Amino acid sequence: MPRVFDVIEAPDMGPNDLVLRFPPHGAGDFRIGSQVIVRQSQAAVFFRDGKALDVFGPGRHTITTANIPLLINLLGKLFDGRSPFTAEVYFVNLREFPDRKFGTDQPIPFRDPDLGIVRLRARGIYAMQIEDPRLFVENIVGQQGLYESRSIEEYLRRTITSRLMDLLGETRVGLFDLPALYDELSAGVRARVEEDFARRGIRLKEVRIVAITPDEETEKAISERAAMGAIGDMNKYLQWKAARAMEAAAQAGGEAGSATGTGMGMGAGLGMGMGMAQMIASALSGSAQQQQQQPSQPATTTPKAPKTVEEIQELLDSLDMQLASGQISEATYNRLVEKWQKRLEELKRGG
Repeated sequence: MPRVFDVIEAPDMGPNDLVLRFPPHGAGDFRIGSQVIVRQSQAAVFFRDGKALDVFGPGRHTITTANIPLLINLLGKLFDGRSPFTAEVYFVNLREFPDRKFGTDQPIPFRDPDLGIVRLRARGIYAMQIEDPRLFVENIVGQQGLYESRSIEEYLRRTITSRLMDLLGETRVGLFDLPALYDELSAGVRARVEEDFARRGIRLKEVRIVAITPDEETEKAISERAAMGAIGDMNKYLQWKAARAMEAAAQAGGEAGSATGTGMGMGAGLGMGMGMAQMIASALSGSAQQQQQQPSQPATTTPKAPKTVEEIQELLDSLDMQLASGQISEATYNRLVEKWQKRLEELKRGG
């Protein structure tokens, strides 16, 4: 036999509960004369067959055919004091809900004018209040099938995030310019979401974007791009990378040689590093030759001798790179470095 409820109430509704269902599972059997107790900041909505019907405000109410006319009309008959009727009751929390969080579950694609397609994460807060309990239950419970606060909040968060994604897709600024537009983006999202919430009986009071940040892969790409911009001379950078690769290979080979008690590991590592350096140096040399063959760059026969401290220092740096890449021998390197190091010291002394 189904249980007949004589008292209908939700005394355990917490400040974070949007709605509580009575009874928690299945439909309730109520009778004419049952008591409905609605506390402050609550509304009790009777629900049956996918429709939100009669609404009770704060106070103690006795169910009669007069105060639930929609439900009685739906059932199509009257009841005596003993006859039960079946329905569900949803207690809706009418308090304001501030500082509710929203954010992207996964990084969202964003077209940056400089970086191309990047992936961003966004998060923020919003404030809301249920203004029309009947409309809220009808749209959220009846149409969406949601009656748990956690599921309802997730649905609302997805609504806000979807509107934010649409707005970001229409934004024509770069990733680095977005932080300056948080206020404008927040206002734009609120304007779009207000109508969505109003159709569900909810008043949206605030939307504030807290952060829009790139994901890890995008951050790495940004760091590499910044490093490339700071390098300036790409040829020198590649020569430096070749020297580092040769050093790492030689070190790895030396460790292998120490482990085996032979010099084979060191020789193999050094040979690999030298081979890599020579390949890069050859590529750079070919690129330089192509540039020299262009009409806009006349060929030079004799390199200009450095005269200033800066020019000599640049020459010494270049000699380091040439030695590392195997373009000159160690003997030639030592001779030239000794010569220009002395000249550098003379210039620094004012000679």
